[in-house]
Amino acid sequence: MRKLLAVPAIILPTIITLLAWALPASAETRIFIVENQPDGYGIDQCLAAGANCGKPMASAFCQSRNYAQAISFRRADPDEISGGRASGDATCRTLVCIGFVAIECAR
Repeated sequence: MRKLLAVPAIILPTIITLLAWALPASAETRIFIVENQPDGYGIDQCLAAGANCGKPMASAFCQSRNYAQAISFRRADPDEISGGRASGDATCRTLVCIGFVAIECAR
C-alpha cells in the first residue's frame, strides 16, 4: 500500500512542474501616452508611423522609466487619452498641432 502512495507523491510534483514550464510567463507591460512634438529630426514621424526608425527612441523612453524594452509604439487614438483633452489626432496650441504617441513598455 505504501508503494502505491509513493508513486502519486512523485508524479504529482512532476506534473505541476511541467505545467508551470509550459504556461507562458506574462511580463509586466505598461502603455505610456506621450506628446509627439515635432523635433526637426523626424523622430516624431517615426514614432507615429510605428516605423523601425522610431525603435531606438521608444526603447530609450522605456529604459528611462526602468522598463527593459519597447514592445510597440504607434499614433495614439484620442479615445485612449483620458480627460477628453485631445480632439481628432492632435491638440493644437497656437500655431502648432501636437499629436500623441502610445509607447508600450515591458519589464
